[in-house]
Amino acid sequence: MTGSHRYRISEAAELLGVSDDTVRRWIDQGRLEAITDGGPSEVDGAALAALAESLATSPDREGLRASSVSARNRLSGIVVAVKKDTVMAQVEMICGPHRIVSLMSADAADELGLVPGARAIASIKSTNVVLERP
Repeated sequence: MTGSHRYRISEAAELLGVSDDTVRRWIDQGRLEAITDGGPSEVDGAALAALAESLATSPDREGLRASSVSARNRLSGIVVAVKKDTVMAQVEMICGPHRIVSLMSADAADELGLVPGARAIASIKSTNVVLERP
């Protein structure tokens, strides 16, 4: 599955680990563009991924609240980069203030529709990171 992903303000806030008001403030400041097609405001997934990546490398990233983690170590986030060859894929996500990288088959990444801007869940067990779509 490929294509443009869009997220409501509350979903974008959850993915970035910030409040809805923070996302709205970033829209007002021009840091993120809102899409209004007559319904609730949304943000483009690719633009959200770019913002998430910049937040992960910015000095103020420690101010972001952490996403909740279950006993199974599942982190909800947004895909910010996918590097693929014919066999393997390296998928990078931002989950709140955390950067997660997973290696998987290129076929698995394609089947899950993992592209920048897509929402995904990183399930972490020991040294393995498994990504799945919500």
